[in-house]
Amino acid sequence: MVARPARLTPPLQCVPLRDPESDLEGVIVIHSTALGPGAGGCRFWSYPDMDGARADAMRLAEGMSYKNALAGLPLGGAKAVLRRPAGEFDRARLFRAFGRAVEELGGRYVTAEDVGTSVADMQEVARATRHVAGLPPTEGRAGGDPSPWTARGVFDSMQAAAAFALGSELRGLTVAVQGTGNVGADLCRHLAEAGARLVIADPNPAQREELRATLGAKVVGVDEIAEVEADVFAPCALGGVLTRENVGKLRARLVCGAANNQLASPEVGAMLLDRGIAYVPDYVANAGGIISVSAEYLGETETDVAQRVATIAPRVAAILERAAREGRSPAAVADEMAEEVIARAQRAAA
Repeated sequence: MVARPARLTPPLQCVPLRDPESDLEGVIVIHSTALGPGAGGCRFWSYPDMDGARADAMRLAEGMSYKNALAGLPLGGAKAVLRRPAGEFDRARLFRAFGRAVEELGGRYVTAEDVGTSVADMQEVARATRHVAGLPPTEGRAGGDPSPWTARGVFDSMQAAAAFALGSELRGLTVAVQGTGNVGADLCRHLAEAGARLVIADPNPAQREELRATLGAKVVGVDEIAEVEADVFAPCALGGVLTRENVGKLRARLVCGAANNQLASPEVGAMLLDRGIAYVPDYVANAGGIISVSAEYLGETETDVAQRVATIAPRVAAILERAAREGRSPAAVADEMAEEVIARAQRAAA
């Protein structure tokens, strides 16, 4: 669960979570509230210790500040990370306890699904707090699992980036997808419909087999996927996948995926630039999920979500064009743009 080092300021608030009766152990990190309440999903993962969980939460929360700012949302950045208990546990009880912790923050944090959590988990959270999204939609309102919107935004981003960087539509291109969970699988379906050739890797054999059988995807090992011959590499699993050690082995000409914090360190963005590999900043491409969460929390509609998600691809194109014009990495350009949005809000509030 490696994520890139912090770029902005320390978090505003770091709230430890521990409730032995429910087996709840984790942390909520609120990084920024300059634009609104801190918003970001709840990750449920088998971290070996709290030090790793806390470090991941801090980096992910910071990434949410950037993501929400550049998506134009009235939300700051935050994240919850919970350690999955090693033995048997009452899942519903654990997430109700987490909901009570969210409620105690009085609206400073809005939670939703992330890796390892589901709509059912958020329904348990909602029994204790209203500061939660990703719930089943009510008639005419946005809601439900935000992962399909994440996948849609990544797909649209990939189309825009392929047109700009490769001078090609996706039809006929080979896309290597690392991770075929909810978002990765939806992305694969979009790609297959667009006529792309798929190479996939995932530790879940059932998921791999389904996509091989239904979409004709070629399956490779998890350790091979980043180095297969492909036009596009789509990281859709956990963070830190592109490192100083492996970026020289990457054979794709474009990187665009759904995973958060894909670059293990900022200098990896410059290394991609030096190799002539186009990179779509992860928090720009994968903003569809938080756009859905924001709309649900604000009482907006699915139409509002679709309209906002449709702005992701033009934003990607603008970032790639500016980066090419200035001879900089797209990651650096996107960071600068997001920081400008946050800084303006901070000045306005001063």
